Amino acid sequence: MKPIYIAAYSQSRFGKLHAVTQEQMIAAAVTSVCAEIGVTPDQIDSGSIAAACNFSLHQQGLLAGLLAGVPGMAAKPLEAAENACASGGQAVLSGIYKLQAGLGETAIAVGIEKMRDDDGRADGKRVGEALGYFSDPAEREGKTFVFPHIFAEIMQLYMQHWSVSEAELASIAVQEYANAGHNPYAQMQKVELTLEQATTISGNNRYLVEGLPLKTYDCSQITDGWAAMILATEEGLVRLGVDKHSCVQIAGWGQAVDPLQHQQRNVLEPAGAYRAMRSAFGMAGITADEIQAAEIHDCFTVMGALGTEILGRARAGQGAAYWADGNAGPGSACGINTSGGLIAKGHPVGATGIAMIGWTAWQLLGKVPQELQVKDPEHAATFNIGGPVCASVCTVLRGPQ
Repeated sequence: MKPIYIAAYSQSRFGKLHAVTQEQMIAAAVTSVCAEIGVTPDQIDSGSIAAACNFSLHQQGLLAGLLAGVPGMAAKPLEAAENACASGGQAVLSGIYKLQAGLGETAIAVGIEKMRDDDGRADGKRVGEALGYFSDPAEREGKTFVFPHIFAEIMQLYMQHWSVSEAELASIAVQEYANAGHNPYAQMQKVELTLEQATTISGNNRYLVEGLPLKTYDCSQITDGWAAMILATEEGLVRLGVDKHSCVQIAGWGQAVDPLQHQQRNVLEPAGAYRAMRSAFGMAGITADEIQAAEIHDCFTVMGALGTEILGRARAGQGAAYWADGNAGPGSACGINTSGGLIAKGHPVGATGIAMIGWTAWQLLGKVPQELQVKDPEHAATFNIGGPVCASVCTVLRGPQ
């Protein structure tokens, strides 16, 4: 297969974008990422765009048409990629597939989500309903906020099955809030969080579902944001005027989907997620022990624990303890979610998977803030999940050679 490189990456700050339309977000994403390397959109051969709530929150279906409306992007092979919260990662894979198929030498992946109103307010019930469509209808009955409720059940199962405490899981949020404090793109940049605050039911911190352990600080954010990435083959880099030796390579990738039906999947050891991660490592020709940085899909703290296990940095049931023991910080052997993760950086659903890859690329290029920079990274990995632990997209990145 052709080697695939990240020629450029750009993103908005995550959080509240106020009075901005989806069309304006797409235009900003394309023009900003092109400006990173001094090219124009007409130099891009193909493209994919990801979002999850465009139908439900904005009554807009044909996002590829909005992408084509950016000057220089019309009359090209463009498509929307949707795989729930893994849509961003899927858009990157879509670009890779096109390049491997010979549909040009350059591709753009754009991810957006506008989840708050023009005043920056979030309608939690409306957003919850929109995201709930990505679950099995049989699991929605009696759940006001479908995904928090489903993951509260997964959290309880994880804690009971592996004898894990709420404090161990809360330690994931504490580390990520600390990381976000140094990330200028993070939604929760100015919020400090202690373990006592994360485990005490007081103020903003409450149990979201009666009788289940999920608390406010165990949850990711309702977020506006966009992210964009230009992918290129070696020939594409030459056309763009970008030196291959200054680029991060997407050395491996994997994608798999477990059944949506609850009774057909094992949420504690999801087969598709493990298969996708193994595929990415196998393609890259390395093991989990050779990863120095990673971004994993912690829509809730229990996924931070599970993601660490899927990544291969901890055995099944040991993911939460890995964080609680201080093994995931920027100064550790493998800094995980140094961006702040979905819990503190933010979770603009369609942009999330692209942002994970982009942040790890910045890690490999030494472009993240000093407080978050892991030491001399050579390889990084990402794990993007969609639905109630169903759709998985994984990548392995190699630093400049």
